[in-house]
Amino acid sequence: MTASTGLRPTALGALAFLAAALLTGPAHAQNYPVTTDQRATAQQVASRGVPMSELAANAPDTYVVKRGDTLWGISGMYLQRAWRWPELWGMNLQAIPNPHLIFPGQTLYLEKVDGYARLRTSPSGQVPNDTVRVSPRTRTDSLAGTALPTLQPHLIEPFLVEPLVVDELTLQQAPRIVATVDERVLMASGDRAYVRGATGNPLRLGPGVPRQYRMFRNAIPMKDPESGEILGYEAQYVGKAELVRGETTEETRDPKGEVTLDVVPATVDLSSAKEEMRAGDRLLPAPARGYASYTPRAPQAPVDARVVSLYGSSAVAYAAQNQVIAINRGTRDGIEAGHVLTLLTKGERIKDKTDENKAMIKLPSEANGVGMVFRTFDRVSYVLLLQVQQGVRVGDRLVNPQ
Repeated sequence: MTASTGLRPTALGALAFLAAALLTGPAHAQNYPVTTDQRATAQQVASRGVPMSELAANAPDTYVVKRGDTLWGISGMYLQRAWRWPELWGMNLQAIPNPHLIFPGQTLYLEKVDGYARLRTSPSGQVPNDTVRVSPRTRTDSLAGTALPTLQPHLIEPFLVEPLVVDELTLQQAPRIVATVDERVLMASGDRAYVRGATGNPLRLGPGVPRQYRMFRNAIPMKDPESGEILGYEAQYVGKAELVRGETTEETRDPKGEVTLDVVPATVDLSSAKEEMRAGDRLLPAPARGYASYTPRAPQAPVDARVVSLYGSSAVAYAAQNQVIAINRGTRDGIEAGHVLTLLTKGERIKDKTDENKAMIKLPSEANGVGMVFRTFDRVSYVLLLQVQQGVRVGDRLVNPQ
C-alpha cells in the first residue's frame, strides 16, 4: 500500500486510527486513545488529502449532491479506491469532522494543491458553513435526518434483522410455535398461531415483556473453513410475529369433579413472512429498530479472514455483488462494522500438463473485489459485497484493502 501512495505506514496507520476513533462518536473514541504523535501525524496527512494518482480518471471539479447519492458512491466517483475517503474529505479535525454531514443540494469542490487532492464543501479560501441551498427554498435548520447514507439503505436493511448467530442452546430454549388456527401445517403473513415458552419459562404478557418477535428455525453450525471448528450457529430467518396474549393456565373440571390444570399457549399474529412458517419455529425478541450509519474504513490491524458461508441459500455455490457472506472473524478479532476488506480468489490446485511428471501446482490468489462489514458477532461477521469480478465462494480470503 505504501508503494502506491507514497505515504509512510505510520501516517496511514495514524489516520485510520484517528478517523475510527473520531467518526464513531465520543463513547467509541474512548476505547481508542490517540497519542500526541498519532494526532499530529494524522492532521498532517489528512489535511493535504490524497495523491493525484489516486483520483478517478473523470473526477469532477465540482459536484452538486443529489437525493439518492451515497457516501460510498461519491467516494467512488472521485477515487480509484473508495475506502480511502478519510483522506479525500480532509479529516483534519477542524473541517468536516463527519462526512455524513453532507446533504442533497450541497456543492462539493475538488481542490488540487502540490500534487494532492481533497474535497471541500466550499470553494478554496472560503469558510465552510452549514447552510444548504435546496430548491425551492433555503434551509438553515438541522438536516441530520437527510444526511447522505454510506450505502443505499435497501442493500443492507433486510440483513440487519435477518442473520443471527447464536449458541446451540439459545434457539432450543426459545419459545416455539405449537399449534395454528384450523390446524394448518404451513402459515403465512396474517395468520394466527399459538406459542409455548421453555419449561419453567412460559411466554407471559406484561410490563417490560417484548411484543415484537422474529422467527427462526434450523440453527446450522458455521464451521471455520481452515480449522473445522464450530464458530456459532446461524439461525434461518422466516418472519415476524406480534405477541397478542400471554401464556396462561386454565382449570378444567371433569364430570367426577376432578380438576385438571391445562396449559393455554400464548397467541401471536404472524407478519412479514420471508417464507412459510410452521410448528417448531422459534421466537426471539426483535431488536429496536434504528438507523445504522456506517463509517467505511480500512481495519487498523492486519486481517486474514475466510468466507464461512453464503447467506440466504445453502444450494448456491457462488455469491455475487450486493449479496452477503459470513466470515470467520468477529468482535473478538477486532472486526467492526464499516471495515472494508479486499476479496481474494482461492487459488486453484491444478495439474501442470506441460510438465512430463504432471506435477500439481497452486495458482496465485487474485484480487476479486471489495466488501464491507456491516454486522458483527463474537466470532463471525457479515459482509456486503460491494464490488465483485468473479463469484465468491466458501474458503475465499478477505484481507486489508490494498
